[in-house]
Amino acid sequence: MRYIDLEWIHDFQDEPVRLISEVGHKNYELRKLEIYRDGSVGFATDNIEYGGARLGTSEIPTIDEINAQKEFNGCEIDKHDFDLLWNQLTPVIS
Repeated sequence: MRYIDLEWIHDFQDEPVRLISEVGHKNYELRKLEIYRDGSVGFATDNIEYGGARLGTSEIPTIDEINAQKEFNGCEIDKHDFDLLWNQLTPVIS
């Protein structure tokens, strides 16, 4: 598993500005947080989509490949930091 935290630099008002993903061994997203300019949060898993968030349908590139695109500024984070953000930003799912 790997965990990425991306700033998405753009002028689209209805798109998230921060994307935080848990990426599985086959390079597909397993969980994702999307944070918007107004502070609202969307999240997605394989069976939940909330606030407009969806898991990607293609493989997630390496952080170096992502950062090679001028509209992204990202880094890898560890599982602990991802889980802290996930638990803080998503409601309790029963």
